[in-house]
Amino acid sequence: MIVNDCVFSLDCAPLLDSLVSTDNLLIIQDLDGVCMDLVRDPLTRTLPHHYILAARQLDGHFQVLTNGEHIGSRGVNSLVERTVGAVSDCRDQGLYLPGLAAGGVQLQDRYGQVSHPGVSAVELAFLTEAPRSLNESLQRLLSRPPYSLDRSTIAPLLASSVLDNPVSPTLNINAFYHHWHAQPALYGQLQADSAELLQQLLGEAARRGLQHSFFIHYAPNLGRDAAGRERMRPAHAGSAGTTDLQFMLRGAVKEAGVLVILNRFYQQRTGVYPLGEDFNVRDAPSNSDALLQLAVERFDPAHMPRLVGVGDTLTSSPDERDAATWLRGGSDRGFLTLVQALGVAFEQDNRVLYIDSSHGEVQRPGVDGDYLRAQPGEPWPALQGITDADDPLRINSVFLGGPAQYIDFFCALAEARLTR
Repeated sequence: MIVNDCVFSLDCAPLLDSLVSTDNLLIIQDLDGVCMDLVRDPLTRTLPHHYILAARQLDGHFQVLTNGEHIGSRGVNSLVERTVGAVSDCRDQGLYLPGLAAGGVQLQDRYGQVSHPGVSAVELAFLTEAPRSLNESLQRLLSRPPYSLDRSTIAPLLASSVLDNPVSPTLNINAFYHHWHAQPALYGQLQADSAELLQQLLGEAARRGLQHSFFIHYAPNLGRDAAGRERMRPAHAGSAGTTDLQFMLRGAVKEAGVLVILNRFYQQRTGVYPLGEDFNVRDAPSNSDALLQLAVERFDPAHMPRLVGVGDTLTSSPDERDAATWLRGGSDRGFLTLVQALGVAFEQDNRVLYIDSSHGEVQRPGVDGDYLRAQPGEPWPALQGITDADDPLRINSVFLGGPAQYIDFFCALAEARLTR
């Protein structure tokens, strides 16, 4: 069994050297907060040109896994196109970011060919209607007490908050957190009301016979309850809590996406899909143990790559009802935990990289780098709100400098592997 010997390391040089020399390597990476700063309005995001080129250099060894989307007005493809300058160049040169979006239901190659395996036309039609419904409902809500906002105030807030993602319509309420910074009670009420709006959307889906099609994803969250539903992270003093409420297709969880990515990785190297050509996240088992078992049963260890999981969204908080119990969540937790578990099962030195995204415009818990350097043997106070001493997920490397530091590392890795 491989034992990770580099827990919470701040020194990326040994990791870089190790990954450069690894032949069978696969990086699975989140996007927002990892290779670009978190911002209040997704339309203001930028993606550096050298990062896009580095991703192409790592072709065959790099896949994205995000709850955002490739396509649509707020999709990452538009950022690539804006940076490169011409859609035709992106397509001809294969500059789009390959991998899974919308939690795993949106598949793309580096030439921008997009598909939605396992998603029905009826489900896609309902999702197309959802942003308009959310916009109208939220507009009515904000015009009434206790909010009582006028139209001129509501319009820009809605423009920033109702995200018309094609397969994962989202309420991003970060703009309201800043709007009501001096009135936190109003923001807390809106957080709860927004969750209710999405519950109503679930109800409408059920009335149309789609009761098993969708679920609500909260980011960040406090893990799942006994029924498997995600726990919203409530706002409290100094914390925005859950800012993104996503209406997602059932099965669209990142850990399932890891198996979809590996299934395709194996096919590219062996000519055979171990899980079948049509395997998708909606066919995948619904819990992590079953996902790991499926991988062990079907993936040939001889071709299993060394995996590197990269994310920025982890949460860990003591349960207010029981201080001895920890509520652990975050949209990257599931897939990073599976990457770690696959390393143990297949005796690979897999790595989990954590990017400190707290420097952006969206409030997130940050890492206390000074404390971590001073107390490497007792790091937990430096990672408060992110992980804890009993957390089964162990972070191997921490990028205190956030996306900027990670992009430099990523580009250095791509260049070194190209010239090795």
